[in-house]
Amino acid sequence: MTRDVTTYRLAVLGAGVMGVGISVLALGRGVPVVLVDVDPERLDQARGRVEQELRLAQLMGARAEDAPVGELVTTGSLADVAGADAVIEAVTEDAALKVKALTEVSAVVPRGTLLVTNTSSIPVDETALQVPRPEDLVGVHFMNPSYLIPTVEVVRGSRTGDAAVASVRELLAVLDRKGVFVGDGPGFVTSRVLHRMINDAVRIVEEGRASAEDVDTLMQDCLGHRTGPLRTADLIGLDNLADSLRVLYERTGDEGCRPCDLLLRKVRDGHHGRKSGRGFYTYTGVHV
Repeated sequence: MTRDVTTYRLAVLGAGVMGVGISVLALGRGVPVVLVDVDPERLDQARGRVEQELRLAQLMGARAEDAPVGELVTTGSLADVAGADAVIEAVTEDAALKVKALTEVSAVVPRGTLLVTNTSSIPVDETALQVPRPEDLVGVHFMNPSYLIPTVEVVRGSRTGDAAVASVRELLAVLDRKGVFVGDGPGFVTSRVLHRMINDAVRIVEEGRASAEDVDTLMQDCLGHRTGPLRTADLIGLDNLADSLRVLYERTGDEGCRPCDLLLRKVRDGHHGRKSGRGFYTYTGVHV
C-alpha cells in the first residue's frame, strides 16, 4: 500500500537553489516540508521563490493546476525538524559544511531517521566517516530543477544500513522520482562525466574557437545533447559547477576537472547563470 504523502514529513536543510527546488518537488506532491536556513535574508526570500517555482512547475506540466500543495514551514532552528521522516541536506557543495549540518541534525532527530546528503560530487563514504550515524546516511543527487527532472542518482555508502536504503526507496516513492543506484566515488556518474565535459566546452569558448551558442548547437544537433553543455552550466549554476569541479579535481587529480579561468571569472563577476539572470546567456523573467 502506498503511503499517504500528507502524513510524510520532510525536512530540507539549506534554502539555496537546490533546497528550494527539492522543497518545491515535495510540496507539489502534497508533502509537508520544513525548510531550514541560518541566513535570515535567504529564508525570508525562500517562500516567494517556492511560490514562483510552484507556478513554473505547473506551467511546465510537472504538476496539475488543482493538485494539493503541502504545508511549508520556514525556520532558522534545527529543533523544528524533530519528528521528520527524512532530512535532506542541500547546503553548499562544501564537505565541511555538509558534515556540520548532518552532525547537528543528528542530535535532533531519532536514530534511524533517514539522512540524505544531496551532493553532486562528494563521496558518501567521505562524509560518513565524519558524521555520528553513518548507517542512516544515503547520497541522493537531485538534478536542477528537481521538480522537472524525474530521475536521481542514489549512492549507498559502504556504511549505509539496509534500513536507510529501504527508507530512501520510500522517500523516492513519495516524491515520485526514479532512483538509479550507482557506486560511490567523486562525482558518481553524472557529474564525473558531465562536469568535465562542460569545463572543456568553456575552455573552447575561452580559446575563441567557438561561441557558446555554436558549441551548444553542435552538441545538440550532432550529438543529441538536449540543451547543450553551456545552457546546462547556466542551469546548474556556474558557482555550483565551479565548486563541484574543485571537489573532483582535489579528489581525482584530473587536470580536466580544474575549473578553467573563464568559468572562475564569471563566478567572480556574479554571472552565475539562470539564477542571477546572466551566465553564458542572458535571461529575463522567471529564473530557476
